[in-house]
Amino acid sequence: MNLQTDYLGLKLKNPLVPSASPLSSDVTRVKQLEDVGASAVVMYSLFEEQIVNESKALDHFLNVSAESYAEALSYLPEPEVYHNLKAEEYLEQLRKLKEAVDIPIIASLNGVSKGGWMEYAQKMQQAGADALELNVYYIAADPQLTSEQVEQMYIDDLKTVKESVGIPVSIKLGPFFSSFANMAMRLEAAGADGLVLFNRFYQPDIDLESKEVLPSLELSTTFEKRLPLRWIAMLRPHIKGSLAATTGIHSAEDVIKMIMVGADVTMLASALLREGCDKLFTIIEEMNNWMEENEYESVEEMKGCMSSASVADASTYERANYIRILQGFKLDHLG
Repeated sequence: MNLQTDYLGLKLKNPLVPSASPLSSDVTRVKQLEDVGASAVVMYSLFEEQIVNESKALDHFLNVSAESYAEALSYLPEPEVYHNLKAEEYLEQLRKLKEAVDIPIIASLNGVSKGGWMEYAQKMQQAGADALELNVYYIAADPQLTSEQVEQMYIDDLKTVKESVGIPVSIKLGPFFSSFANMAMRLEAAGADGLVLFNRFYQPDIDLESKEVLPSLELSTTFEKRLPLRWIAMLRPHIKGSLAATTGIHSAEDVIKMIMVGADVTMLASALLREGCDKLFTIIEEMNNWMEENEYESVEEMKGCMSSASVADASTYERANYIRILQGFKLDHLG
């Protein structure tokens, strides 16, 4: 079976890409990921807060945007932790990974506000990054901030980064826009080489005993793939650039479904953190078996065959299924 795919202009041996997570902080683990089949790796994020280290500005930002961190496993580190995570150490780790493996390394830059931190996109390129994933995840909690202003912030951040680098740039974002399809097309028009759908929004909880807001993080489940699956299916006919599916990718079936709706790659972290790096090898084997049984010779052959442009009734991705599901729900189990 030919599992090759193109992503951000990179020729990848298969559509399995470990997403930003602590796994990439260990060179040995990244080499292991390459050995078991990873076609590329997205590094853990370099956060704006790690670059902008003025304590007052940092404390203010943490209080304003406490939910904005894409893959922080302990929810939100204390401010002093960021001071110990020097941006230069990130660049050095990027260099080490480039020396250790042959697969592409995609750097991840995570931030919100305009500022000098974006200059690190160029430093990532100089350190050897094959591409850059710009992770802009913003919680618009200010009621005076309009949707137009929020959307323009994403556009401006993307343009600033694109102007400073020559490597491909994807943008990872959440689904919470009033018209996501329009936003996706605006981002592509602004220079995005690809979209990564979707970022997970980690919700806090409350401890009723201490009456404190608690950190809350749960690894994804396969059910969560349905949101990116639906949107990739609807966007594929309109987006010329790359589409990456992330969140809820846990099995060969998940990968195949995402490819069928039009994803170029699938990104996963929770499955690897839960089951180990060898999970990649298992997924690849199961993909090969399924494709052989179903007479697909390549990933390209089945890519997009279930997008909204390819299915008999495109409305099944929109409102039609909502009506059918609600009207068809049975209460027999209630007795």
